[in-house]
Parts: sequence; C-alpha cells; structure tokens
Amino acid sequence: MTVPAHTARIAVSDLPSALAAVRERGLRLSCARRIVLEALYEADGPLTAEEIARSGRCDLASVYRNVEALETAGLVRHLHVGHGPGLYLPAAAAVELIVCERCGARADVDPRVTADVRAAVQAATGFTPHFDHFPLAGLCPRCAYDRQEG
Repeated sequence: MTVPAHTARIAVSDLPSALAAVRERGLRLSCARRIVLEALYEADGPLTAEEIARSGRCDLASVYRNVEALETAGLVRHLHVGHGPGLYLPAAAAVELIVCERCGARADVDPRVTADVRAAVQAATGFTPHFDHFPLAGLCPRCAYDRQEG
C-alpha cells in the first residue's frame, strides 16, 4: 500500500502522546506497534526497519506492517536515501536529511537551514520543493576532500 503524500501528520513529540494518538485514531495498540513507536521515539535519528526490528526483538514483517499503518495514521514518516533501505522517524520530527552520495554518511538538517534552497527553487521553477521524503544529496566533507586530493 502506498501512503498518500497528503496524509496529515500528527504533531506529537513524545512517546506517551504517540501511544494515545494511536488509540485516538482507532488503531489497536499491539505489542509490535508499541515496539515500533518506542524505537522511533528513543532513537537519535531515523531508523531502518531492520534497526527497529533488532531494537525491540520484533520480526521484520511486523515492523513493515506497523510502520505502514502508523504512516497512514500520520504518526510516522519515511525517507528514501539513495539505493539503501527506507528510513523511518516520528512524523512530527522537524528534520530533513543531507546524504553523501559517495559513502552514505548522512546529517540531520533543521528545515530552516534549507529554507533558502526551497525559496530559490520555487523562484526559478514555480515548484515548491521539500526534502522530508527524499533528502538532499551531495558529498560529505571527507568525500569532497578526497575528491579534491585524488
């Protein structure tokens, strides 16, 4: 199932609020669903489904089923980073990513940092870009240095 891009995100910033929002949305708060939310709210950044499964001893199929349900409910969002696995994080997380296209390193970026980039693209094309589903790509400082030296 593909989650519509217009799914309204629920702005809950902590685990207890997320658990309450699950119930308010009429979803069952299963053990697997709780494990997924705990992993996402305890993490320092986005996680792959495999990382979520390992963190809570939950099978991978259950993780995928639950992140999809939670995304449809507006509680979770996912990012695509190059050819690697999708990354998941709480929908309310105010973060965008920049990823190194050479080594895969990634950095979280406050959306206010990329505001000028969005404005420049909109001024030039009329499109309003966002980087919350597909990150910006480029070279990290180490790979950029290696490229200059090599």
